[in-house]
This record gives sequence, C-alpha cells and structure tokens, in this order.
Amino acid sequence: MGSELVDISGGKGKEKVLWGLAKPGWLAKAWLSPSGLKGLHLTPEEAAGQSTRVEPRRLLSTPAWTPFLRGIEPYTKLTSDVEATAADPAAVLAFPYDWRLSVDHNARRLAKEARAHLQRWRSHPKHTEARRRAVDEREARLVFIAHSMGGLITYAALALGGDSDLTADIRGIMTLGTPFHGSVAAANILNSIQGAPLPLPHSKLAALAATMPGVHDLLPRYPCLEDGLDVRSLSPSDIAALGGDKDLAAISIAYFDNLYTHHLPQLRPVVGIQQDTDQSLQIVNGVVIPATYSFRHHNDDKQLLRDEHGRPRRFQVWGDGTVPRESASLQRRTIPLALQHGALASNQHARQAVIDFLLEDDHLGPDQAPGALGLTVPDYVTPDTEWQLNITGTDHPAGTDITITALDGSWTASPPLYGSDNDTLAADLRVPATGLYRVTVQADRSPTTLTQLVLAGPNDTTPVGE
Repeated sequence: MGSELVDISGGKGKEKVLWGLAKPGWLAKAWLSPSGLKGLHLTPEEAAGQSTRVEPRRLLSTPAWTPFLRGIEPYTKLTSDVEATAADPAAVLAFPYDWRLSVDHNARRLAKEARAHLQRWRSHPKHTEARRRAVDEREARLVFIAHSMGGLITYAALALGGDSDLTADIRGIMTLGTPFHGSVAAANILNSIQGAPLPLPHSKLAALAATMPGVHDLLPRYPCLEDGLDVRSLSPSDIAALGGDKDLAAISIAYFDNLYTHHLPQLRPVVGIQQDTDQSLQIVNGVVIPATYSFRHHNDDKQLLRDEHGRPRRFQVWGDGTVPRESASLQRRTIPLALQHGALASNQHARQAVIDFLLEDDHLGPDQAPGALGLTVPDYVTPDTEWQLNITGTDHPAGTDITITALDGSWTASPPLYGSDNDTLAADLRVPATGLYRVTVQADRSPTTLTQLVLAGPNDTTPVGE
C-alpha cells in the first residue's frame, strides 16, 4: 500500500485522491469515517480486468497505516539516496502501482516501463559520460530496489512479464521485506470481518480486501496451517472459509506455482529479524488463530519435523513484524536487519545497504549482530486507554530510550521502561487523542533505531460492509 492512488474517472480537474495525501491527518479520517475508503473498492469493471479508473501517481510521501500491516514509512529518503547515488536523477524511475490489483497485472506494467526506462537512459547524454567510468565501458543495466509486494512484482515482471529479454539486462535486484512465500498477515486481514469483534479500521479493510486480487497474492503459500497433527498449505477452500474469495485464491495459487519454476537472478534480499511475526495459523469455526512459530521439513524426504510424541515441532524464527524471515527470501544468503516491516525502506542502515548495492561496494551486507532488539506494539489503540509496548532482546533499561510522538507534532512522551517477564522490557503508554503516532526505540547496544506507527481511534467494533 505504498503508492498514492487517484480516481481519474471524473476527468481533469475532478480527480480524487483515494489513498495518500500530503498531510498525515487524512489517514485517521480515511479509517475512522464510515465512507472514508469507499473509492478503493474494486468496481465490477476492475474485477474483470479493466483498470482505467484508478491511476497510481507516486510513491507515498507521508506515513501511512493499515490494520495488521501496521505503519508504512514514506519512500522520500530512499528515493533521494538513490537519485544522489546514480549518475543522474534521470537514471532513476519510481514505479508506483495499484496494489489492489494482482501481481500479474502490475508485473506486466513494470516490464514495459522498465524496458522503456532503460532505452531512454541509454540514449541520455549523461549515460555516455557514465559509461566512461564503468568497467569495460559497458552499457547501463537495470537495478531494481523493491519493498514488500514490489519484490513480488519485480520477480513476476522478469519471469512472466512478457519481455523475455529483460533478464539479460539486469545487474541486480535488492528486495526489502518481500513476502516471497506470503504472509499470515494477509489471512488476518481477510478474516477480520468474521472473527472476533475488532475496531472499525479492521472490518473496513476486510471488506475492501475480500475482492482484491493483490491481497490474495500476499497470502502464505508455505505449509502454515495446523490441521490436527499435520501442517499444510492453504487451499482455495481454506481461504474461502477464512473470508477470502475461492476463485481469486485458486488463480493466485496457480500463478505462483508457475512463478516459482523461474529463477530470480542477482537477488540480494534484505530481511527483517527479531520482531514478533505471525508465521502459522489455525482456522477454528472460520476464525483465524495466528501463531508466532513456524514448522520445518526434512530436506531429503520433505517430512515434517516431529517431537518424540509425533507432534509437529515448533520453531521461533521471527521476522519483520509482518513478513516471516523465512518467507522474505528465495535463498539462504540475506542481509538481516533488526527492523519493522514498514521501516525497511526508510531506516538509515537499510538505505546504506541499498547505496552499497548500487555502487557494487559491499556484497555481503552488514553482519547480523547477536542479541538484536525487537519491538512489539499494538497496531490500533484507544485514546486515554493504557496499552503496553514490549522490547525483546534485553532486560536492561539503562541505555535504552523510547519516545512516542504524534505525527502532527502536537504531543510527545518518553515513558519509563521496566523489566517484565521473559527477560524483556516493557512500557505502559497512553495517547491523548485520535491520530497517528510514531514509537521510536534507541539503545546503546543496538546499531539500528526501531520505529513503528500506531493508529489511535475510538473503540468502535461495528462491522462495515462498504
């Protein structure tokens, strides 16, 4: 959901921004008013493949938030870093896309735009100058920097995008928190309209997501469903039972089965680590019960690892709070950073990894520091109601600072940390009003600064069927 979407059906001068505005205040209004997201619902024409109503204009320039996926930091810093590193800003193309639609639809667009962009740059005067400094004075090739779903779209563009020669023009691909094998968060989204009563934003998103191919493309495709003493992948019937669309699920599963037969060349994945992340689930009476543990299979016979009683063994491997670590890569070699999903494209350490990749300077990436910190916060809170934040990886408050700030600058606080159960730190927090807040954690023992966005709104659990 990192691209601004605009309804252009009214013609010039009557365009309407559906997602992403210049001021943070738009977000609370969108999620907390009954019709705030009405324009994002797919029309019958869009569901049939006609995508002329909504235009993706640009990457997000202000923070955004969604239930379950939580905060999404803007891409402005990353874009500026990339443009400053490239031979010329003309060498850089930002690719916003309509995240409501399928990976396949957006991949075909990306393949065409990438080819056109490469041709334009190769004919640019600055390209001639840049070639003189390149090894063997070679022509420019494409480098993709993709966050989250953008990595799936890049993968599909190269494998199934309709330009079979595009792979030969690739120098490298860096993905940041891409759910190559899907995320349980997508199942939580689809299920939230029929599970336990949840706040208004959660039911609003479920009503939106049920008809979106893009959300079905984010569902977990690895064995994650506990079914008695077995663990298996989700079937179209399972997805329908938890609130999704059976036909969209079947199309998505078949598409990714085909996509996985293709190799993604020159991949360098950045993955989030040490954050509590839903990795598996059970479906009980139509309700998703997520869990932060995963399962493993033997390499030789693909049999499930079991304990002495025959029960599936559970493994805690964490992730970035949205994407499990083992889903965020197609290979073992990764660049691990202790960051939340929405901050993977904005954090200074992740941006430095991108710069190094563009300069072909550091092929290994930063080492994974032992004892990295993790941050766990609710995605939705109620004003003037106490809630708890947890920091994993340490139980020593000394040298660890936490602040929570309203994005409009109207309020900030630095609550005290205290030791809690399981060798973690905790803080008790209250926010004064409805709106979007940023939690920031800095520690002497951690090289990275952890951030997460939290939305505060009323305790309204009325289902919405927009």
